[in-house]
Amino acid sequence: MIVYSFVPLGKVIKDKTDMANTASQRPAKTTDNNANRTEYYVTLTVAIVIGLVGVFIRFVPDVITALDQHTTLFSALANILVIIAAIIAFKVVFGILGFGKNRD
Repeated sequence: MIVYSFVPLGKVIKDKTDMANTASQRPAKTTDNNANRTEYYVTLTVAIVIGLVGVFIRFVPDVITALDQHTTLFSALANILVIIAAIIAFKVVFGILGFGKNRD
């Protein structure tokens, strides 16, 4: 049984149960992205680990007081590791987003 209801503009709308059965099946949407490739996420994990190592190295002289005279060395090494991790992470993210590819 189809139920019709009238709207103020004079349009006739079928009941929602009847309209749900009339939708046609569409084929699955295909994409050409490669964001799910494993090497992207492995590389991102390596970049995160490098960044965390850099952060922990920064505070080694605070924990081991014998290394207190080398604070500048540890800080410089930590900065270098964090910068390397950031560069790797940005390269991977831009690779996932598709920047740098030659688009036809």
